[in-house]
Amino acid sequence: MVSEIPVEAKSLSKRFGEVIAVENIDFSVKRGQVIGLLGGNGAGKTTTMSLLMGLVTPSAGEARIFGEDVIKRNPSALARINFSSPYVEMPGRLTVAENLMVYAHLFGVVHAKERIAKLAKDLDLESFLNRMTRTLSAGQKSRSALAKSLINEPELLLLDEPTASLDPDTADWVRTYLEAYQRDTGAAILLASHNMPEVERLCDEVLMMRAGRIVDRGSPAELISRHGRRNLEEVFLDIARKRTKETS
Repeated sequence: MVSEIPVEAKSLSKRFGEVIAVENIDFSVKRGQVIGLLGGNGAGKTTTMSLLMGLVTPSAGEARIFGEDVIKRNPSALARINFSSPYVEMPGRLTVAENLMVYAHLFGVVHAKERIAKLAKDLDLESFLNRMTRTLSAGQKSRSALAKSLINEPELLLLDEPTASLDPDTADWVRTYLEAYQRDTGAAILLASHNMPEVERLCDEVLMMRAGRIVDRGSPAELISRHGRRNLEEVFLDIARKRTKETS
């Protein structure tokens, strides 16, 4: 029987020449879970997500999405996931509406116009829906990217810094929206973020990465207690600055 676990990574590794980007990591993301990936720049978070999406090929180990090996790029599995990052821009010469329509067609979304209209209302895109994407502010681009990631109502959502470039009020609104989406759909979410309060608020479990390895893991409360710190930011600094021993 094919596994229905959204994400399974087993001994997953990736090297680029002599550079070790991800080294022998194991984790899973189950339905309804929000798992955080934390680590400094170059820790391996984005490479891990790229491996899960099949954008890069593992050097060793395996990654499975809903039981399917990502190397096979099974269309039925890929149609159940989506990705958002403010650092990956949509085509600038298309309007936001045109971009969303392209992605709706790519994902085979039924009633695409209605879905775009709902997302535009929910994410407050209506005022710039017909503007070229290249003319948008950083915050507007982030909200548009989030709409793109939700166009197919994914069962697995991969989020790389989803609230970067957003003002505090809008960022809080986006987090509330994601909480509601996850609660209403039971979707699994893998979240990479440098915003520690965001991770504490959203995540059931956190994977702490350094130099391509998972060096600690646990709920935000467990990590804070284990390290004897007041908050997750202090734990992050301890691990990033190698002031603590690896426990994973």
